[in-house]
Amino acid sequence: MDLNTKGFIKKKVSFALKMIVLVICFIIYMFPFVMVVINSFKTKRDIIKEPLSLIGTNGASVANYVEAFTKMNFPRTFMNSLCVTGISVLLIIVVSSMCAYIFVRTDYKLNKIFFSLMIASMVIPFQVIMIPLVSIYGGQLHLLNHRMTLILMHVGFSTAMSVFMYHGFIKSSIPLSLEEAARLDGCSRHKTFFQIVLPLLKPTTATLVILYAMGLWNDFLLPSLVLTKKELYTLPIATQMFYGTYSSDLGLIMASLIMVVIPVIILYLFLQKYIIAGVVAGAVKS
Repeated sequence: MDLNTKGFIKKKVSFALKMIVLVICFIIYMFPFVMVVINSFKTKRDIIKEPLSLIGTNGASVANYVEAFTKMNFPRTFMNSLCVTGISVLLIIVVSSMCAYIFVRTDYKLNKIFFSLMIASMVIPFQVIMIPLVSIYGGQLHLLNHRMTLILMHVGFSTAMSVFMYHGFIKSSIPLSLEEAARLDGCSRHKTFFQIVLPLLKPTTATLVILYAMGLWNDFLLPSLVLTKKELYTLPIATQMFYGTYSSDLGLIMASLIMVVIPVIILYLFLQKYIIAGVVAGAVKS
């Protein structure tokens, strides 16, 4: 057996071992989600007695989904989540991209200080400011139980990371010559940004849309602190009603969880091709 054949066999074996490890990791990762899907079609008794069985004793049933849909008032809570998440993500993208563009294209010492402070704020965990934030907005300013309050909080907590990602992408991947050519053609600075720069930021924008749409859609802690009226509940908060002090309806919980994650999964499937490009963009300077 010559060296080329040995090398070919070695590569095949190495590739096969890597694939086996990846398949095992995939199964381990997906197993809990598959169990939630399967058990969402069972009764509470079947879930407790036979959680690993594919079908309950009475067969698969959509009763859990129907009951959860009604008790959660799904259309209203869905619109609440969609409104909060959609407006928040839109504001994060617009504000962060404009802010990062100014930081990159203007050489002011004050801008460097502001950018450094913004990046430094990323190390402060939300739990540190959670109680003062709620006490000030609720006890003193009486601004709780408003969707716009929650939206502005989401934007404030998410801007630093977004500016950091846009900053790296603009600095390394958007040539200044394009903007100079646009200005020679008579474009103002605002027109140059929205018609030339912003479309080129699509990989980073798509990545941030996925990350923040998933994070804000599934967020429970901040909405539970800001929105205490039932008519303002988002989907994660509405799911909490199926948890009891001494017992919980597992079937309704799992059905509601599936209904909550489906919109995010659909969004991810549409935008997944931009994730790697957006994360890697700006990492290597061209």
